Amino acid sequence: MRVAIAGGHGQIALLLTRLLTDRGDEVRSLVRNPDHEDDVRAAGGTPVVADLEELDVSSLAEAVAGVDAVVFAAGAGPGSGAARKETVDYAGAVHLARAAAAVGIRRVVVISSANADAATEGDDVFSVYLRAKGRADDEICSLGLDHTIVRPVGLTDDPPTGRISTADPPTSSTIPRADVAAVVAAILASDSAVGTTVVVASGETAIDDAL
Repeated sequence: MRVAIAGGHGQIALLLTRLLTDRGDEVRSLVRNPDHEDDVRAAGGTPVVADLEELDVSSLAEAVAGVDAVVFAAGAGPGSGAARKETVDYAGAVHLARAAAAVGIRRVVVISSANADAATEGDDVFSVYLRAKGRADDEICSLGLDHTIVRPVGLTDDPPTGRISTADPPTSSTIPRADVAAVVAAILASDSAVGTTVVVASGETAIDDAL
């Protein structure tokens, strides 16, 4: 499979790149900063400089053309303000999905967030983030693509366990980033999660069985 990952220098994205390339897939990693290209190559991916906040849908479509699936793994980051939640977490995800559709790519996987909801109230940055994620998820689900929305709980850098829970509400408040990467890799390898929104947390069930 040929996979394009937006936000290719993120921690989950780099872990996912290694998982995919180790099993023989090709990864095209979209990064904003040219200084991150070497890290992407070290993980096995091919870097493409593409700023989600600067490119329109047409230009982004050119960046992903020819792949079999796209993954949205970008994020404005915990230190960013409300404005970037809109330009990255909302607009970046939607533009990527629309770009994929424009060049005939049907498979779209979005790394969202637990509790993402377009109806979230409040003006604090985290509420804006959850609202932006929820709006993006809703819009992507309406495009008629083979989408999967992955909503992890709080992320940690703990070693992977290979075991998760998809209960909603979740039974655990955390999950290792490495397990989220493994979940996305498993989703890309199967059609079982097409058209679904999956909350993922640490649990007792092997990833393939849980999905």
